[in-house]
Amino acid sequence: MSLEQPNNPLHGIKLIDIVETLVAKYGWETLGDKIPINCFRSNPSIKSSLTFLRRHQWARDKVEKLYLNSVK
Repeated sequence: MSLEQPNNPLHGIKLIDIVETLVAKYGWETLGDKIPINCFRSNPSIKSSLTFLRRHQWARDKVEKLYLNSVK
């Protein structure tokens, strides 16, 4: 059964792809300035960022919003 989500621009995009794209575009320092959370500021890594973002929906929402704004 295929579930279509025509109104979801992030459908099919993995969180790891979002974080890697933002890090490639902005770098950790600028990303930490744009979204001031410790997983981007203090000893940042993809793994620690993914762990934090999966646990805290408010932070994931901010990252997804920045991603959508940066790929337009």
